[in-house]
Amino acid sequence: MSASTMHAGERPIDAALVRRLLAAQFPRWAGLPIERFASSGTVNALFRLGDDLAVRLPRIAGGAGDVEREHHWLPRLAPALPVPIPAVLGRGAPGDGFPWPWTVHRWLDGENPREGRVARPGALAADLAEFIVALRRIEPADGPPAYRGGPLREVDEETRTAIGLLRGSAGAIDTDAATAAWEEALAAPGWDGPPVWVHSDLMPGNLLVADGRLSAVIDFGTAGVGDPACDLIPAWNLLPASVRKDFRAALGVDDATWARGRGWALSMALIQLPYYRETNPAMAANARHVIDQVLCQRNA
Repeated sequence: MSASTMHAGERPIDAALVRRLLAAQFPRWAGLPIERFASSGTVNALFRLGDDLAVRLPRIAGGAGDVEREHHWLPRLAPALPVPIPAVLGRGAPGDGFPWPWTVHRWLDGENPREGRVARPGALAADLAEFIVALRRIEPADGPPAYRGGPLREVDEETRTAIGLLRGSAGAIDTDAATAAWEEALAAPGWDGPPVWVHSDLMPGNLLVADGRLSAVIDFGTAGVGDPACDLIPAWNLLPASVRKDFRAALGVDDATWARGRGWALSMALIQLPYYRETNPAMAANARHVIDQVLCQRNA
């Protein structure tokens, strides 16, 4: 992989390609200014198109299926949610050597929040809880399985492999404590309620804020129905410890669900840290933050 890529098999994507695709498939937009948008996203490349549009192209084959999922489900989810989510205005086809479908979305204003720099933590915690509760209340019938909607044990092997990669590495974490925390999460009772709608990837990069309040949620490629625990991850990847109890209370989750949510946050971070350490500094920094938060809470 080159320094500018994050994954094996990643396609080269630039503004010239985007313009050619637009000219061939959406000529009404082809003359608008195109600018690559800096993002910590790992699955899609994002370009701002004029003032009001965004073009989103999968970096890897694994992201291609997200196009159909979002095209089908976003219009059904949007009316029930308290903040805007992406609206697909154009669904592009493979072309000009680019092998996967892609989309043109409505541009959503806001900026990604940063761990340790949350301006209004109490308000943001309340906004996130309101979004998660609203999503859960959507009728789950016919919803696809969420990417992280199953039991934690499904990622046990990958999580332990990541711990092994981190053991003894430069700037290493306390891998013994991480292993113990992971095993505690695995020991939590599983979800025995009905499946509910979850986003399942509420990372800071998929949230937009304005004036410290949640203004939009993006990237629904992993959304679906399953265990609600996976949507608790902002408690460790973004919100400070001072509002964690308020966030939990607003969601009304029991001890087992909270433990599984902490386990999802830890697993994601452990896997992300060695994978993105050299290629995505923002993602790696957030992963280290999550690990620190989980282990500090465990030792408190």
